[in-house]
Amino acid sequence: MTAALPGWFDALPHLAWPWMLLALPLPWLARRWLPPVRPTLAALRVPWGPRIEEIARRGDPVAMRGMPRLALLAWCLLCVAAARPQQAGEPVQPPASGRELMLAVDLSGSMGEQDMRLGADVVDRLTAAKAVIADFLERREGDRVGLIVFGQRAYALTPMTADRDSVRQQLLDSAVGLAGRETAIGDAIGLAVKRLRGGGTGARGPQVLVLLTDGVNTAGQLDPMKAAELASEQGVRIHTIAFGGDSAHTMFGIRLPTGEVEIDEEALRRIAEATGGRSFRARDANELAGIYAEIDRLEPVVRPGARLQPMLERYPWPLAAALLLGLLAMLPPPSRWMPGRAAGGGAA
Repeated sequence: MTAALPGWFDALPHLAWPWMLLALPLPWLARRWLPPVRPTLAALRVPWGPRIEEIARRGDPVAMRGMPRLALLAWCLLCVAAARPQQAGEPVQPPASGRELMLAVDLSGSMGEQDMRLGADVVDRLTAAKAVIADFLERREGDRVGLIVFGQRAYALTPMTADRDSVRQQLLDSAVGLAGRETAIGDAIGLAVKRLRGGGTGARGPQVLVLLTDGVNTAGQLDPMKAAELASEQGVRIHTIAFGGDSAHTMFGIRLPTGEVEIDEEALRRIAEATGGRSFRARDANELAGIYAEIDRLEPVVRPGARLQPMLERYPWPLAAALLLGLLAMLPPPSRWMPGRAAGGGAA
């Protein structure tokens, strides 16, 4: 990788090791300065020896002119390949280190309540939450995201990963009751803290848990406030979202609001405040979308880093051409594999 280059410079090849071109004159220097190899073995002399040497020296004019040139051209291409020609690729702008963001989604039985409107359709709470969270994930480029679902127990569906598409797919595949019909908020927080702290080695960005629920803690081994204290000690900030419409009774197919609220908003507020986070209340999908937009503002994605341009290696091209020319230079003279030409030459 290198810094982005000017546009007109991108299409030009660059040599990574231009000093390798100093080897170009080596064949000429060797021929010019090295002494010829003298035979050390006794030679058999025959009366017609000078005539054979003259024929070998003269040889086929076409072959004697062409083959050494092919070998020299192959050597030049080998030197060019050794100099590593490169070409700038498409510029990329990778994001800098982002946040460690864990999403915890309630799958208890009450999330199947159909009191949400998505466009022109009335849908259950989980379907509305999926649509909003999927859109939220689209804007978190540069973050490492994990997904936890909880009901009677808490489960990690995806580890901390930069592959937001896999997180989105796991979220869309989840269903009401998958983790049980009750709500274990404390266990979900405890599992999220464990996954965030054990999500990998090396430098990590800010660690955030966004917890969405529509109920009160009715199951699990860990008290939610104890879990919040653990998160605060580990530096994990929690934003809580109380999601769902006001409870209602149905009479003759008509929903009648009662004014009762089934969500423990006070407990969620204390959990968020204990970790330096914010608590929110959403009664419909539009409010939920606004809350995730607000979390986007509170936990902004780190700005992308400097634009980089990968250098693409082009040495295989001259290397392949050098090998092809080397093979051609090693072929026998045309007179050996074109008998018709040799016969024609004799007749002339």
